[in-house]
Amino acid sequence: MKVSLIATVLNADEHVGAFLDSIAAQSRAPDEVVIVDGGSSDGTLALLHAAEGITVVEAPGANIARGRNVAIANASHEAIAVADADCAYGPGWLAALVAPLEAGADVAMGVTEPVVETLLDACVASLSAQLDPAAIDAATFMPSARSVAFRREAIDAVGGYPEWLPIGEDMWVDHRWRERSFDTRLAPDAVAGWRPRRTLTQIWTQYMRYARGDGQAGMHVERHLLRAGVYAGLVAALGSRRTWPKLIALGAGIAYAREPVRRARRRAPDRALAATLLTPLLLAFTDVAKLCGYALGVADRLTGRVRPPQAYS
Repeated sequence: MKVSLIATVLNADEHVGAFLDSIAAQSRAPDEVVIVDGGSSDGTLALLHAAEGITVVEAPGANIARGRNVAIANASHEAIAVADADCAYGPGWLAALVAPLEAGADVAMGVTEPVVETLLDACVASLSAQLDPAAIDAATFMPSARSVAFRREAIDAVGGYPEWLPIGEDMWVDHRWRERSFDTRLAPDAVAGWRPRRTLTQIWTQYMRYARGDGQAGMHVERHLLRAGVYAGLVAALGSRRTWPKLIALGAGIAYAREPVRRARRRAPDRALAATLLTPLLLAFTDVAKLCGYALGVADRLTGRVRPPQAYS
């Protein structure tokens, strides 16, 4: 099976060189590499044009979904592997990712493993079970476009990536594949190394944007409503004059943070106490970012700033 590897970039000169090196070092080389630049103003384009064996397409102003669609349109082969230029890929990544397609799958779901270098990295990486390969349920897993491969007919069947959606485009496609019962198989050894954001401002922005995309696309409604209800109840309990609501809120908070704390302690065993204290605070911080982002996304949807296709509105 011949495979086209695609990626989109925008002002990625900090990581694109290492990304290209990792692709060149794959034990199973892609049959072609197509990279779409969305209008970089740093040194990204110069690095891309200097690289050998890749097709560079310039699409100034394109969002991620548009960039991926342009890359797919310029790809020659029926099997498409999608990567992210700010991730780290081991030499066996592509071979592991393509294996389910060669076995007959429509979609191969790679996984994401955080690159942990600091205590903050460990705590951020522990906030989601989706970032813990050992905890993934293949029946419900929604792969990130950091590590996913599919047959061309699978992406064509859902109309490509949704260019009306500024972020969360890969989750939107995942939902469409699940709705249409495509054969999606887990590729647990196809690991993309994801670098968590390094400042609280960057972390807030990232989680708020993810949730805003959910609101814009109408995704994960129950999850966001549950989160809003839980925090509304927490505020009410803490504002009560009675002791028992506060004790219940404390117990619920400990239960809620238990798994993220456990994962953080495992990732930072030498700083387990600090991880125990920091992770619940970071969890609350990102939850508030998600609540704000989701509210903005719903507002975008209701005011017509973002217009989903009628079939999914």
